[in-house]
Amino acid sequence: MSASKRKGTAAERGLVDYLRTAGFPHAERRLAGSAQDRGDLAGIPGVVVEVKNHASLNLAGWVDEAVLEQANDGADYGIVVHKRRGKGDAGEWYATCTVAQMARLLRQAGYGTPLDGAA
Repeated sequence: MSASKRKGTAAERGLVDYLRTAGFPHAERRLAGSAQDRGDLAGIPGVVVEVKNHASLNLAGWVDEAVLEQANDGADYGIVVHKRRGKGDAGEWYATCTVAQMARLLRQAGYGTPLDGAA
């Protein structure tokens, strides 16, 4: 296994461990190999999570990837979690999504004003 693959796998495992202790007991790494990528993690219904562990950022490309995976999965949300340099605790990493998805998440959590016909 390449060093890059090892880094990615370690980040995915670290995020799964964190999510399980944070109230998502079914979070797990998704097995690679599907013709239509559906993200790196499974077990959070309606959510695709793409995990990144890179020294340089490519937010636009990563978010585009998560949005495509969201469509492939038929999920409601596509989120990129990227490891924060120097931080081993996944709770201190970054999560990135589009502003439209953020607004939907906030409305579903009870913030803001519900929009007619919008979820």
